[in-house]
Amino acid sequence: MNKPDYTVILESLSKLIQGDVSVLEADRESHARDTSLFYVKPEIVVYPKNAEDISKVLKYVNEEKKKGTDISIAMRAAGTCMTGGPLSQSIVIDTMKYMNHITNVTDTSATAEPGVFYRDFEKETLAKGWLMPSYPASRELAAIGGIVSNNSGGEKTLIYGKTEKYVKSLDVVFANGETGVFEPMREEKLMQKFEEQNESGRIYREMSKLIEENYDLIKSAKPTVSKNSSGYYLWNVYDKETGIFDLSKLIVGSQGTLTAVTSATLTGVKPKTHTRMLVMFVPSTVHLGEIIPKLLEHKPETLESYDDHTFKIAIKFFKDIALRMGGNMFTLGLQFLPEFWMAITGGVPKIILMAEFAEDSEEDVDVRIAGAYEGMKSFNLPMKRTRSEAEAKKYWTFRRESFNLLRSKLRGMRTAPTIDDIIVHPKDLSEFLPKLENIFSKYDLIYTVAGHMGNANFHIIPLVDIHKEGIIETLHQLMEEVFTLVFEYKGSMSAEHNDGLLRTPYLSKMFSPEIISLFEKTKNIFDPQNILNPGKKVYGDKEFAWKHIDNK
Repeated sequence: MNKPDYTVILESLSKLIQGDVSVLEADRESHARDTSLFYVKPEIVVYPKNAEDISKVLKYVNEEKKKGTDISIAMRAAGTCMTGGPLSQSIVIDTMKYMNHITNVTDTSATAEPGVFYRDFEKETLAKGWLMPSYPASRELAAIGGIVSNNSGGEKTLIYGKTEKYVKSLDVVFANGETGVFEPMREEKLMQKFEEQNESGRIYREMSKLIEENYDLIKSAKPTVSKNSSGYYLWNVYDKETGIFDLSKLIVGSQGTLTAVTSATLTGVKPKTHTRMLVMFVPSTVHLGEIIPKLLEHKPETLESYDDHTFKIAIKFFKDIALRMGGNMFTLGLQFLPEFWMAITGGVPKIILMAEFAEDSEEDVDVRIAGAYEGMKSFNLPMKRTRSEAEAKKYWTFRRESFNLLRSKLRGMRTAPTIDDIIVHPKDLSEFLPKLENIFSKYDLIYTVAGHMGNANFHIIPLVDIHKEGIIETLHQLMEEVFTLVFEYKGSMSAEHNDGLLRTPYLSKMFSPEIISLFEKTKNIFDPQNILNPGKKVYGDKEFAWKHIDNK
């Protein structure tokens, strides 16, 4: 491949599009990181005004690639990805500056461009009485583009499912610059699509053939855990029983490697109006495999957790927690007295479970939580029932803010999200967790564990001095051992955060060679010149990834 002349590319793109094209150091530097371990600086940052701009950029890049120029693009929204998903050495297309419009807000759906913050989207939809419940913990920072491209999930996924469930249709730009729309289709409409002599028609024909010919193999490859963001979701595209063929199910979670999404029409649910939380303080992980299934019988809307390390960090940085809660320091101090006493006396539980129940009336939610409280008494654990949403807020703040506190407060240490999103089956927790702890006992690492306990999905974040000799090799070994254990229990290495630079090289451990081959064929159908976000989802390069660790 020929080395790109980015001076010429800058000049060409500036003439082509309405938006902005930059090679300024400040722009390149601000797009060299997400919230992952990695640092990859782009040569050019493009700020498109609209889908037409993205189409023109891709047409240009496509023609340059045909000439042998080593050039590619990565789509970027808010940059909250934890895997290096939006990082590129070539061109980054940033949708946040201009492509941030919400349109067609109705009582059941709304259309958003990728640069729309989730918080703004939720404000618009709540005015119509609904919300999209698959928001991540970074709901105040994340944007629709990343939520769709990673197939995000969060605290409400236990009951409501992930983003893939709420995508009605996607407007996309293909790798050659042509545009299309993906939505559910039945046979008659699909046959019409096959007749189209354009990029969209070709992709529909070839993907239908690939899925039909490998239908049983594909269906059998679907991970059996309740959430998964790894690989391409070929198993979700076509269902012979319903007759529905829906390529939007494949684009969701594909990290911008198959198309550039320019808008998403999304649906949601009507939120319950009253909530109460049952908090359980669990001294050991030994009986979690019994506790969690029993608690799930009571059908909480969410079942979250954080560990003793997270608890201690939150107490240490109480002032910051208080600021995030936005209350009076003295009043909040009184609220936290039981937690302070636990920390002082050494009675910190190993795991804090947060089961939140939701109903449309005070009476109904009180009945629900009373039933759960009585049902869990047999475990002889300390429990607390919150009396209001305000009382539950401190537990939510501990859970939601722990990662941000870790990233910002520990001098000389940094978060190392590597095994940050593993998931197994809840029934296996009693066996799985002691084995996981045995792995950690071999390494001199500080780490925190929070997550979606109802799904047995754990966000484990090691804290490391990235300059310490041998630490990179330690992280390598940790990933190998933890992922091997996860796969032994038929789990997934990513429930929500996706693959990116970080986990793509490990997909061959999770899926069979036949399925990996189908992933590669899928990529080749959509993007034969490997223009769209190369190195993610297929053809992962572990050496490249670990050479681009952020040392700052």
